[in-house]
Order: sequence, then structure tokens, then C-alpha cells
Amino acid sequence: MKILLSAYACEPGKGSEPGVGWHWALELAGLGYETWVLTRANNRPTIEAALAGRPRAANPRFLYYDLPPWARWWKKGSRGLRLYYFLWQWGAYRIARKFHERERFDLVHHITFGVVRQPSFMGNLGIPFVFGPVGGGEKAPWRLRIGYGWRGWIVDGLRDLSNFLVRVDPLIYRTFRQAERIYVTSGQTRAVVPRRFRGKTAVGLAIGWDRNEIARIPTERMENEGNADTFRILYIGRLLYWKGMHLGLQAFAKLVQSHPNASLTMHYDGPDRPRWRRLAECLGVLGNITWTLWLARDQVFKLYSRHDLLLFPSLHDSGGMVVLEAMAHGLPVVCLDLGGPGVMVNETCARVISTRGVTKSNVIENLGQALTHILKTPQLRRRLAQGALARARKYAWDVRVKHFYSAYGTIDGRKYP
Repeated sequence: MKILLSAYACEPGKGSEPGVGWHWALELAGLGYETWVLTRANNRPTIEAALAGRPRAANPRFLYYDLPPWARWWKKGSRGLRLYYFLWQWGAYRIARKFHERERFDLVHHITFGVVRQPSFMGNLGIPFVFGPVGGGEKAPWRLRIGYGWRGWIVDGLRDLSNFLVRVDPLIYRTFRQAERIYVTSGQTRAVVPRRFRGKTAVGLAIGWDRNEIARIPTERMENEGNADTFRILYIGRLLYWKGMHLGLQAFAKLVQSHPNASLTMHYDGPDRPRWRRLAECLGVLGNITWTLWLARDQVFKLYSRHDLLLFPSLHDSGGMVVLEAMAHGLPVVCLDLGGPGVMVNETCARVISTRGVTKSNVIENLGQALTHILKTPQLRRRLAQGALARARKYAWDVRVKHFYSAYGTIDGRKYP
């Protein structure tokens, strides 16, 4: 069976969308199917270097395409990325059609970018077409936007409008109509899909974890219950309004009231850093917080091993790779029931705070209680750490790809991998 994977973003050694495209390509080929991947030409050097060290029989085949050089200036600094991506999708379809006439693919799958607001033209090939997993339909509750700042309100408002227009966009509507299967990253994104197409949608995340990498992670930290008064909380992610730390910092302040030696590490940078520092100072917890900038991947992994819990109150994260990495390191998680993190975790490895029908004060109070309860209860912390490791294994790349291709039976009466 021949599968064509449309992966605009596909690059080894990267996280986020490029990592998703790369790992899906490898796993599909690993299932024993003839896998062809259509991706951007600028990914070619790193892809060919990575494939050189692998058995040729287990490798996917790659097709490369980019817009003409005169058009590439649009996407410099990401200012014209959406237009560039849209035009790339149309050109990629034309390349796919040409190769389909020769190779006769059995299935085409659009995997990256995984955004519900962007159409794919691969359904025009006239063969079974799988779309997703796509996200981006997640919406921050209005009550929890208090504390965003004016820029956050405007940007999120525009995002809400874009998601509303998905229902009436003729190109995206056509994408949904042509797709045999539509995978979405959360129930909120599923709600963006027009009602008549929701019957062929299923919820599941696109991200995964290398099983061999999980096996190499040391677990000694699990045995260290830490000092009863020194709790080490970790936040990793860009310092952006929708990451929810205007709520997380207030929850942390409640913990500090009863445990003055508790510490919080805020890793990475972003435009909301100054505002969050001012909030921490107003709350009287600035001295309990360590602010770190960019670190290499192995150094980030060390951060996980040096902390007791991950706090990740993101309001509309479609994926949440940070949450998966934390679980793979045996780190319990406290997050909201929104987006990818709310799908990924459960009560065996995390505490998920409900946002439905509650106020901002309720959410902050419940976040603070969850932090306090986990960190002052060693037995619970140890049980959640073990649950996190077990949960992470369920998100191994090979498990995820097999799940998507086998859990939903057949397409057009034929069993797919």
C-alpha cells in the first residue's frame, strides 16, 4: 500500500510541527507501508543527513517542493507565513497530482501544519483523504482572560473570529467534505468543524515521544521526596498571555503563604515577561521565582529532574509537548481542562482543574489547592510520578501512529495500517 503524507513542516531533531511531520513519516514507513512524504525543499539537507544513517528499506521516500525564490520574502519574520503556506498547499497539490498519476497512491494524509483554520487541497486527488490531527479551535474562557492585557484581548478576539469563520470558509468546508477521516486535538476544535462533518471526526493528539528516549531518562528523582518545606515547581513555555501564568502565579502565591520556601522556575522568554514579573512582585513572591532563558535540550531535561511538579495552566494549547516531556521524566502535572494538556493527562498522573462555569477566582483557588495537596503529600506525589511515566509510554510515537491508523476500522471498506 502506498501512502502520501503531506507535511509542510517535517524536519529531524526538531520539536513542534517539524517533529510531528518527521516522526509520522518514520513510523508509517516502519509499519511496512510504502510511504512518500511531500515537504518543503529547505528541509532536504537535514532530512537526507538523517536518512543516511538508517537502513534504506525502512526509510520513507521524500518529494520536495517550494514556491519560487521571488515569493519567499513574504514569510520572512513570519509576517506572510499564512499566505505563503496557502500558496504552498496549492502548489504541493499540483506536485502530488503529477506523482499520483505515476505512483497511484492508495491514501493521502495531511499532517502538517495541523491547524483547523487552514485548508488542504489533497482531497482533490480523488483517493481516501485523512485530515489531521488539527488543532487551533480551542478557546480561552472569557472569565479567565482577565489579566491578559489589552494586546491579549485583541489577539484572542481575532483568533475567535477566525475560528468562527471556519464554518463558512468554502475552501475549509471543501476540505472537511472531502476527508474520509478528520482528526482533531480537542473537543473544542471538534466544535469548530461544521455539524454535518462531526460524525467523521475523532479526538487525538499529533504529538508523541521516542520510546528509546524515554528508556534513557533516569528515574532517580522519583525517589527524592525533597525537603518538606522546599517544593520545586516548574513552568516551561513562552511567556505569552494565553499560557495562563497570570493565573498560575496567583496560585503559586497561595502555596507560598503556607510553604514560604516553595520555589518556581520560569523557563523561557516572551513579551509578557515584564508584566508577569510585576505581578510576582505585587504578590510578594518574586524572590521565590527563578527566571531562566533559552537552554539546550539536554539542559531542559535536567530541569525536569530537579523539580517536583510541572505547572502548566495554558488556556488554548493544541498540543502541549512540555506536558508530555514532563510525564516522561516522572513529573506530576497540574493543568487546566483545556486543549491538548486536558486530553493528554488524567487523574493517574495529574490534577486537571475544571474551567467550566467557574470564575477566575475559583480557578486560582483550585490550582493553589492542587499544588499544595500534591506537594505536601509524598505518597500522592510518588504515585502520580509513577502514573506520569506510564502515561508517557502510551504516547510513544509508534503507539500513536498505529492508534490513528487502526482504531477506526476501515476506509472505503479497506483496512488501513
